[in-house]
Amino acid sequence: MPLFARRSPEEKALSDYIHNVFGFRPKNVALYQIAFTHKSRSEENIGKYHIHNERLEYLGDTVLSTSVADYLFKTYPTQAEGFLTEMRSKIVSRSSLNQLSQKLGFEQFIKFNAENKTETAFKSLGGNVFEALMGAIYLDRGFDFTKHIIIDRIIHVHIDLDQLQQTETNFKSKLLEWAQKSKKKKHVDFRLMNETKTKNNKLFHVQIFINGKPYAESSDTSIKKAEQSAAQKTLVLLAEDVSLQHESER
Repeated sequence: MPLFARRSPEEKALSDYIHNVFGFRPKNVALYQIAFTHKSRSEENIGKYHIHNERLEYLGDTVLSTSVADYLFKTYPTQAEGFLTEMRSKIVSRSSLNQLSQKLGFEQFIKFNAENKTETAFKSLGGNVFEALMGAIYLDRGFDFTKHIIIDRIIHVHIDLDQLQQTETNFKSKLLEWAQKSKKKKHVDFRLMNETKTKNNKLFHVQIFINGKPYAESSDTSIKKAEQSAAQKTLVLLAEDVSLQHESER
């Protein structure tokens, strides 16, 4: 964009929003518009290429994870690898990014085809945009600048690390740990029951079986997310299954 080019009202509104939330104005506002565009609203650019945020999401995921890893490594100089990995996973988890996007008001700028909206897809939409936005900032301003935004404008302002340490988010690991510690052997099986294709998404349906007995099930846009959700539901069922608790203690 030429130095003195006049921005459209839409571009100005997005630029003002980025400035208010993150403290800077975009140099290339088009990158940020792409970050907020879901593939269901992509427009054809050249040939078969379409403009949407999936490539930026891929890039932003790496930038975000690396920045958080660097910050945690320096913040907790005596903690072991397992602690750092778990804390990073909590900060960059889909549920955490979804909550941040909602808190920051992303919804007003996200372009999404409501006709193709499913509840599961829409729940993860904000987190995807968050990652894409980090990718846009990286391309617009570089890695050091983006890391500064992630640390000073996101972690320091919106994330309580002390509280996060007490939060259990890796439900699959917790379920497997429960099975290993049981006195009677427990085999936990995460079964992919089926896959459902929609116009813009693929949903994976996972159900958990413990020693062949069916427990909770869940569907999500990735197998990993579906497994985590099903594991969380199963842990709730196990807490209510008194007979199974007694069996584990014997």
